[in-house]
Amino acid sequence: QVHLVESGGGLVQAGDSLRLSCVASGRTFSSYTMGWFRQAPGKERDFVAAIVWTTGSRYYADSVQGRFTISRDDAKKTVYLQMNSLKPEDTAIYYCGAYRSWVTVRDPSTYDYWGQGTQVTVSS
Repeated sequence: QVHLVESGGGLVQAGDSLRLSCVASGRTFSSYTMGWFRQAPGKERDFVAAIVWTTGSRYYADSVQGRFTISRDDAKKTVYLQMNSLKPEDTAIYYCGAYRSWVTVRDPSTYDYWGQGTQVTVSS
């Protein structure tokens, strides 16, 4: 069992930065792929970034490549999402997810656990 709690969201202006954090409980945090997804009102939950526990490989959505960075600290059981050069279209609720495998890191339906989400709003 893994319990996830996100934090770090807020209201910022275009071009600003935010760092989201996701703290996990549970003994096997280091055995999970961790991902960030986002969901805007009336839209589906979209993949943002993921980091694989076995290899440390990182994956990003094209829309955030070069602006966002995912990282993890297994000792702190925390995964981060550093978001730079934010745009209004980045506005959404951001969710942290934990996935026992690494095969379909971009598919939210395969994730085993989710946090409650944190709101990010970027004004123009």
